[in-house]
Amino acid sequence: MQQHMIKEFIYPYPMPKHYGSAGKPVEVSQSTPKIFTPLQIKDIELKNRIVVSPMCQYSSIDGFMSDYHLVHYGTFARGGASMIVMEATSVSEIGRITYADSGLWKDEQMEPLKRIVKFIQQFDCKTSIQIAHAGRKASTHPPFLGKRNESIPIDDSHGHGWLPIAPSALSWGEGSTVPKEMTLDDITTVINQFRDSAERCLKCGFDMIEIHGAHGYLISSFLSPTSNKRTDQYGGDFNGRIKFLIDIVKAVRTVWPLSKPLSVRLSCEEWVKDGWHIDDTVRLAKILETLGVDILDCSSGGNSSSQKIQGGPLYQVKFAEQVKNNTNLKTAAVGLINKPNEADSILETNKCDIVMMARAFLRDPFWPLRCADELNIDTDVSLEYSFLKPRMMKASELKLKQPAHTHHQDANFTIP
Repeated sequence: MQQHMIKEFIYPYPMPKHYGSAGKPVEVSQSTPKIFTPLQIKDIELKNRIVVSPMCQYSSIDGFMSDYHLVHYGTFARGGASMIVMEATSVSEIGRITYADSGLWKDEQMEPLKRIVKFIQQFDCKTSIQIAHAGRKASTHPPFLGKRNESIPIDDSHGHGWLPIAPSALSWGEGSTVPKEMTLDDITTVINQFRDSAERCLKCGFDMIEIHGAHGYLISSFLSPTSNKRTDQYGGDFNGRIKFLIDIVKAVRTVWPLSKPLSVRLSCEEWVKDGWHIDDTVRLAKILETLGVDILDCSSGGNSSSQKIQGGPLYQVKFAEQVKNNTNLKTAAVGLINKPNEADSILETNKCDIVMMARAFLRDPFWPLRCADELNIDTDVSLEYSFLKPRMMKASELKLKQPAHTHHQDANFTIP
């Protein structure tokens, strides 16, 4: 018998005619909860409004993703999410939060990503990735190893530490290394690194990319007057402090097609006196809209160890609502969104266009299917799990979309 090496997943049969994809409603009507209605953004259509928020996994070696990430993200795709935004992925070796972060600073790192992207897309789930630079919050320990936010020394014997860079030579907090203040050449280098990583994202087949401008990482630290004390063109007043992000967006758009969505995550509120506030975010959002940004991912905090966050369920939704009410951008709400009825409610009341969830998916990778059950919406499940849906097992409905052909490719699946 001839032996075949299986390199990637492909369905060994055409899809049944009645089948859509996991998390996609069987039918959409005026009474369908908004969370299960489609959303068109540039050249992609989301089958529902439930998106996996980027979550660092700290499980990469030399920036390379692996089979761990294939299983991790693949489960969310099979669980019914309409899009997955992969974890903060560094544009530079020294831009990692920890030595175990994923990266896209060299071409070789594309290969495992291509495999993951292709797998996810077979389930009618769109793919995105957050490109990032950690700035002064780089060179730390993976947080679950007991030394969260503690910098690793530059002379670490394992080679896990390096000198972080930042707009100004100000440490993030106690236990953090004082970073090197970036020169203009350093700034130009990082802008080009974001551009180069975005080009690699395109080659990997991603549907969307997100620029990480939140949580006190490099871009975020340029935005705030508490961390940016520069007196040149990249500091000082509002226009100076946003210039670094503006230049990155412009550089990314030179390689990322206008037909493809571009998202930016911001900390809309810094939660400290004399810091970055929601009014600054709205002002910046209006500018980003003119530069080809399509989505503002509205988070908060992370730039100061002195922050006083006023948290609680849905506590950041108000930021997405304010941006949405003052721009034409699509907005994503994020942060302690856990209950299906609450997630749908903020969409129904037009506070945002997308709900992005992290911990909810960690607790239950099939959260969209549970959401559908609670809201009494009939959606498909992963085809192999059709035993959960009696209607999917009725022989009379099992008509193939098309006869099987060698190397046939339909709109959603590759068929051998």
